[in-house]
Amino acid sequence: MKIFVVALCFCLPAAQLLAQKASGGGVTYSMKYEGGSLGLKQHDGVKVSVASDQLVCSQGKQRHPISVKAINEVSYGNDVHRRVGAAVGVGVVTLGVGALLALAKTKKHYVGIVWADQAGTTDSTAKGGVVFKVGKGEYRGFLKALEGVTGLKTVNADAVGSGGTSKP
Repeated sequence: MKIFVVALCFCLPAAQLLAQKASGGGVTYSMKYEGGSLGLKQHDGVKVSVASDQLVCSQGKQRHPISVKAINEVSYGNDVHRRVGAAVGVGVVTLGVGALLALAKTKKHYVGIVWADQAGTTDSTAKGGVVFKVGKGEYRGFLKALEGVTGLKTVNADAVGSGGTSKP
């Protein structure tokens, strides 16, 4: 029985991955839409599916496909904040915990995608760009997936001012 359970644990994920690849579904990532040229609600959750031929951004019933061939830039940036406001609030009650909280940092990861005209499209996705706020555990995988399907190298937006194009 134990062998069956172990075999099942390894076979199911492999079967799901093969089914996804066979259907062309790609890999789906959950993130937040921070802005851009798509008609999506800003700061709300969005699912982005990365497949070999297209990127599909979905929010509720809205679906916006973007041809991978049309993507001409993938960029990454982050924003680091100290939690000063929360530290002051906690510091009023307990000084020690408030001081420790003031040392804590939060880091937000942003991924930008820019695309040019897509052949044969007349909708809002013909030309434009988007910025997504991606979770700490998913931004590297999302960037690797984008680099893999587009063939582009990620531009580090934080290093552009200093002349670098290093990866995150």
